[in-house]
Amino acid sequence: MASARTRARRRALELLFEAGQRRLAMDELVTMRSNDPDYPMKEYAVEIVKGITEKQAEIDEIISTYAEGWTLDRMPAVDRSLLEIGTWEMLYNDEVPDKVAIDEAVSLARQFSTDDSPGFVSGLLSRILDVKPTLI
Repeated sequence: MASARTRARRRALELLFEAGQRRLAMDELVTMRSNDPDYPMKEYAVEIVKGITEKQAEIDEIISTYAEGWTLDRMPAVDRSLLEIGTWEMLYNDEVPDKVAIDEAVSLARQFSTDDSPGFVSGLLSRILDVKPTLI
């Protein structure tokens, strides 16, 4: 069975993906989804998406810088969201070990994205981890 944080990451992925596809503000979407009694909002999912929203420009800049040959617009939306989650967890959440952030993002890529996505997500997050001391 998946841990509470794993389920929260999955929920954060859903929120990021939906906000991007529907062009909704994240706080508006979180409010809408928080009222669903059949699918309660995970506190950590909200923490992730709020954290990403607050640091969006920095996170996008970091991903763009290290995604050799890939622009954010060219990335599959799921991969971009997973990279945002992984980058936020590594750089802005001291409670999550860096390797766990990468492993969780790769695991979600295996479940929800293309066959090439786990390698892409792992490679890019590992590159970001390598330069982390220069980023914070």
